[in-house]
Amino acid sequence: MKAIVSLNSGSSSIKFAFFTLNDAGMPEHSAGGKIEKIGIAPSLVARRADGTVLVERTWAQGAGLTHAELLKELFDWAIDHLEGREVMAIGHRVVHGGMRFAAPRRVDASLLDELDALCPLAPLHQPHNLAAIRAIAALAPGLPQIACFDTAFHHDKPEVAARLALPRALHEQGIRRYGFHGLSYEYIAGQLQAIDEELAGGRVIAAHLGNGASLCAMRGGKSIDTTMGFTALDGLMMGTRCGTLDPGVVLHLQTQLGMSADEVHDLLYRKSGLLGVSGLSSDMRTLTADLSSEAQDAVELFVWRAVREFGALTASLGGIDGVVFTAGIGENHADIRKRICERLGWLGLSIDDDANRANALCISGKDSRVKVLVIPTDEERMIADHTLAVLQSGR
Repeated sequence: MKAIVSLNSGSSSIKFAFFTLNDAGMPEHSAGGKIEKIGIAPSLVARRADGTVLVERTWAQGAGLTHAELLKELFDWAIDHLEGREVMAIGHRVVHGGMRFAAPRRVDASLLDELDALCPLAPLHQPHNLAAIRAIAALAPGLPQIACFDTAFHHDKPEVAARLALPRALHEQGIRRYGFHGLSYEYIAGQLQAIDEELAGGRVIAAHLGNGASLCAMRGGKSIDTTMGFTALDGLMMGTRCGTLDPGVVLHLQTQLGMSADEVHDLLYRKSGLLGVSGLSSDMRTLTADLSSEAQDAVELFVWRAVREFGALTASLGGIDGVVFTAGIGENHADIRKRICERLGWLGLSIDDDANRANALCISGKDSRVKVLVIPTDEERMIADHTLAVLQSGR
């Protein structure tokens, strides 16, 4: 049997999934899991597709273990548990593809050099994405690796949606709005086509709400506009990222408060968002369970900012036919969905409370003029599909 592995290496976690090719040559999910709490006390859990636990392990004293070292542990475990499968290739989520890369690419040295240059635009993700590629190359030099770009889905959005109001020469140098979470949105667009072909052809806003959060306005399954821009710092309020910010605040922090560029970088990426406003946590589950004013202020601001951006993207689309909630908060947090949807009532949108609490596929009310769906995303599946397509094309 042949298999493909998907890797999604982040700043503090590594998600992975094994896909076995069936008799028709299509990838079927057979196992997956996550290494998390990297830099603190890493832990590994892997499960078969039916939920059976294959391995659980914790490195209680492993705060100093690097992504590369943990990937070596994962690689060694996988070799012993492939159950006769031959790994054909490993596909990677790479957050930033810049201006050039609008489709998955087989990794070589020149591609890695180009992607290295984009690390300043996605500092929480890109370095770890590329570190995983290099770690696998050291462990299995002959194994094909495929880079799948999170910006690619937005590559063909209207030019006006890509521009920043800066001098034209800077735009030509690549200072523009790119958009992210593209693998997630591409998967959602495909699922919509299978679930509701009519809605898939219409005006839909997909809400990828998790520790990283964004919205994407889609028409006919294509990206028209999105909340993230030049970097993954833009748009919605997130777990530790501020989202859209008056650039004058950055100037004030540096010129009036004397903060260095590194200090501002750390503040905006790691100390803001839900964590910064609450002073307690970046986890929405923790904050909604906490009745303190600080926690509730953070939740309220998250909802407020989401609703505001929904309005902006509705304008970009010229109306709205559907909403899709996805990712950790979007898929699992009924109260946040309800609070957002209640404030979008002016669009003719309503939800069924029972369906919402049950995390049903369709949660819109009977009289809602806008269809509201909850669709779990699967970036690892999208990576596997792209990886197989590249192998088959010989690119």
